[in-house]
Amino acid sequence: MQLFKTPNIKFLKYKYIALALTGVIVLAGILNITVFKGLKLGVDFGEGTMLRIMLRAPSSEGQVRDLLSSVGLGKSQVQRTGATGREFQIRAMETINTKAGEQDQLEAHEALADKIISALRGDDGKADLARGLVDLNAVDERTLTGLLEAAFPGSGPESARKVIAYRTDTGVIADFQDLAGLGLKPEALAFLKDKTFLGKITVLSRETVGPQVGADLRRKAVQATIWSLIGMLVYIALRFKLEYGVAAIFTLAQDVLITMSLYSFTNREINLPIIAGILTIVGFSINDTIVIFDRVRENQKTMRGKPLEEVMNISLNQCLARTIITSGTVFLTVGALFGFGGEVINDFAFLMLIGTIEGVYSTVYLSCPVVLFWQKLFKPKNTRRR
Repeated sequence: MQLFKTPNIKFLKYKYIALALTGVIVLAGILNITVFKGLKLGVDFGEGTMLRIMLRAPSSEGQVRDLLSSVGLGKSQVQRTGATGREFQIRAMETINTKAGEQDQLEAHEALADKIISALRGDDGKADLARGLVDLNAVDERTLTGLLEAAFPGSGPESARKVIAYRTDTGVIADFQDLAGLGLKPEALAFLKDKTFLGKITVLSRETVGPQVGADLRRKAVQATIWSLIGMLVYIALRFKLEYGVAAIFTLAQDVLITMSLYSFTNREINLPIIAGILTIVGFSINDTIVIFDRVRENQKTMRGKPLEEVMNISLNQCLARTIITSGTVFLTVGALFGFGGEVINDFAFLMLIGTIEGVYSTVYLSCPVVLFWQKLFKPKNTRRR
């Protein structure tokens, strides 16, 4: 199957337009990052606490924010996830003493998370806790096992495991009667009704990062990106020529900048998985670039006398079908993840969609033109061909 039998597209005819378009996007992105919106850093790179919670009843972001406002956390970021109206992601920041030790800072953020949970639990839940009851929607398996083992020696651990497994599957236990089908003994169910209560909230995940850890992760993420670019520059310069290495690094750098710019424009969160995705895009883009450069080198041996720009156009057309098939399969895969993968993977899938398109665009319209410009600037005009 051939998508294109004999394509003859003058790709490099539009090199100035492509460079201008790239410059506009990158400049706008840099201004947006440094002057206007900035980057929305996840808990990995900032500091604070991020909770993913599920409520017993559907609620709105405004209602959740009102409950947080009652404890002075009204400026927390609240985002509803999923379609049930019961799941939320909350990121809270509170001024922490930066002179305190790292352990003290983490404990302060853990206390902040407990403060959020307490605010969302409501007055009824606080009253039940004051009476000495245990919140069945928040208790951990170890505590529940100890509680049941004391009353029912031998069967406590198994009963606790079943309750926690059910809560993990459903998110929030809405009624004690829902536990009747788990095979619990009637007396165990009656014991739970007497010693526990069903809180309004369960915590699906909980992340806490102190300022020192966040700063260290930011530094390492930047270092990983820079060292990967340097390593590729050295490899390509040795395998081809210096100008090809410079062109590849220029292309990859603008891939990273455009990706960060689009994340800034769309106000999406930058976290460790996103950095991993950016490095994946860099690898994907450089692979396509090397294939093009390799074809250019082969064609230069058989097309002596032809201008480099013409050789590059021919090489790009020869690799066009491969580029489209390779990138197209990746695009369809990440497109499915973006459309149907759910909230958790949506940001990463969005990143890969951008990277797939950007990788092809930069390889065709940026890497080859940079080589041309380099040779015009640094190669002697009177160099004779042999």
